[in-house]
Amino acid sequence: MPEAPEVETEKLHEAIHEELEKEGGGFLRRIALTTACLAALAALSSLRAGGTANEALALKAEAGRLQAEASDQWAYYQAKSVKAAVQEAIRASFTAAGKVVPAEVDEREVRYADQGKEIAEKAREKEKERDAKEREAEHLMHVHHRHAAAVALFQVAIALGAVAALTRLRLVWSGSLLLGAAGVVSFVLAFMT
Repeated sequence: MPEAPEVETEKLHEAIHEELEKEGGGFLRRIALTTACLAALAALSSLRAGGTANEALALKAEAGRLQAEASDQWAYYQAKSVKAAVQEAIRASFTAAGKVVPAEVDEREVRYADQGKEIAEKAREKEKERDAKEREAEHLMHVHHRHAAAVALFQVAIALGAVAALTRLRLVWSGSLLLGAAGVVSFVLAFMT
């Protein structure tokens, strides 16, 4: 029986493995690089999300303090209004009795009314400050939500990158890149609002 021609399959097998390693190695390096970039962006977005949430909470606390001050001013205003009403009742009593109203009664009534106007203006100013702080806090919470959404998108993209590296499926890596791009959009929008 003739011998079968001997084909050098070992070298061919090695060459095929080398080509697969080259292709797989480059693919894995690209996955690793994009995943590292996504992780860095996730860290930055997470930092900003926490910072904006803390700023919003501080502004809410400031708004609460201003509300308390406004409430105090309104209580003070009511006290002055009651004093002015008492002086008006005293004046009415003198007038009803046909007597001359003492000058100090009129002076106190006018003084209490003027003080009440000043106090009411201070209370309104505190309320305006409170409203401004609340609006700013709401805006910061909106920015916080954008950053938080970016973090979530980056985290899922990183997880898909790990799956792509394990399975060496380009489709999974493409999904990772798409989610990473969506995270970048959310991250950029957070800075633009």
